[in-house]
Amino acid sequence: MNSIFRKYVKLKIIILSLILVTSFASLPTVSAESPVSIIMEKTTYSYCERLFYTIEVSEITGEPAIIHIRDESGKGSSAIPIEIASLKNPIPSPFAFEKEVFQLGKYFVDVEYAGSKITAEFNVIDSDNICIPEVIRQFVIEWLNDKMPDGYLVDAFQKYIDVSLIDIPFEITDENIREIYIPNWAKSSAYWWIQGMISDNEFSQMMSYLVDEDIISIPIESGNEI
Repeated sequence: MNSIFRKYVKLKIIILSLILVTSFASLPTVSAESPVSIIMEKTTYSYCERLFYTIEVSEITGEPAIIHIRDESGKGSSAIPIEIASLKNPIPSPFAFEKEVFQLGKYFVDVEYAGSKITAEFNVIDSDNICIPEVIRQFVIEWLNDKMPDGYLVDAFQKYIDVSLIDIPFEITDENIREIYIPNWAKSSAYWWIQGMISDNEFSQMMSYLVDEDIISIPIESGNEI
């Protein structure tokens, strides 16, 4: 009788052990969540568009996030520190993708924060978009602040902006550059463009209208024909 009881107890222990092992094996694996994530507005961009993404964090540590943007070859930007002031931090790029700067292909956004590193990717694809070069932005800001004469801004348009956007149909020289006039009310559209309230095309159309209507021109008495 005792032998049978011992065999019963032993069998019960074996069964219980198997149940425990099976139970632990079926438990979900617990892994630590990353304290940072990247939410991309979209993953495909064309020329003249601006990169936009959001850095989400689980806690605010007081330390900045460190960002690198690189291409497939590994070539990329230097470290960009971004202040993390809230759990969701929108990061709009101040610059549009330009053909002269960005080759077609895949790019990566690396973000380091709170001891963790995470990567998101996006693609730059070809398009017929023609945008105003970023160098023009600084010229316009100087002009808005009355630190650049009208003629020098028009000269910059002629030198740096594709003629399909703004075509300056007269020759600008050292003799006539200070005679070119832009009405002060035209500064409103320039300000809207700087603030991102209107697109490159809209700003170009406004400037082209002023040229087409001879509002921006060289005075006839200067001896230059339009």
